[in-house]
Amino acid sequence: MAGLRLANSLTGRVMENRLPHIERSGQVPDPEELARVSRELEEAAAEEVVDWASSTYGDGLTLSVSFGGAEGMVLLDMIWRRGTNARVFTLDTGFLFGETVKFREEVVERYGMDIEVMRPGLTVADQARQFGEALYDKNPDLCCYIRKVEPQRRALAGYGAWISGIRRGQTEQRAGTPIAGWEEDFSVAKIAPLARWTSEQVQDYVDRYDVPLNPLRDRGYKSIGCEPCTRKVAAGEDERAGRWSGQEKTECGLHTRTTWLTRLPAEKARLLELEEDEK
Repeated sequence: MAGLRLANSLTGRVMENRLPHIERSGQVPDPEELARVSRELEEAAAEEVVDWASSTYGDGLTLSVSFGGAEGMVLLDMIWRRGTNARVFTLDTGFLFGETVKFREEVVERYGMDIEVMRPGLTVADQARQFGEALYDKNPDLCCYIRKVEPQRRALAGYGAWISGIRRGQTEQRAGTPIAGWEEDFSVAKIAPLARWTSEQVQDYVDRYDVPLNPLRDRGYKSIGCEPCTRKVAAGEDERAGRWSGQEKTECGLHTRTTWLTRLPAEKARLLELEEDEK
């Protein structure tokens, strides 16, 4: 597996490894043990959580970065500075802002790293032929499943743990996010080093280490996803108010079970056929 390549020498301060003492069985923790470890990591610094994940999962560790939010960029910068051997991947839905794609290329150059770009099994044109134009308007849950959930499942296949930038303060659905837990839908451990962080802590890290962010953020886009489903956020609005605006939808399905598993029963057979075609 391709690990993170460090460009030139690392910069910034060297952080002392102060990992809390956690009893280890010598094997990758099962879901029950993950719950125990998560409680023990509750007061650990994000860097310490990353170190624990690296020592526990080794080459089986992977980080997802959307290049839209600040959290993913913080984690990318963090593992770069610590020399963490984690494979990095991103999802390209085919509907990303051009600015996001360009920013991704700039980040790759700045950090001198390899990144695996995962794409849906269906092109945008293929999807339109099978499900009609503008599926993101007519059935956004189905669109997210095809363009995000299915590629994510392929991206995580064969890996033991997935590092995510999810935070408890982002949405009501994410309020109970554990530091480490078992992600049943993807059959992988999910590590959330920033789960306890506030948006202010995220910005503090960005400022301290001069972490690059998607330029769309300076133009009023605070939570950036696919272009057709993202709008600017007005003053006083929640950061994620610009996602799927005007619809009941608040999550894409990568972090909750409230999309295709519970809201797409009529499409389930066709989706399973799509997965079989990808094998």
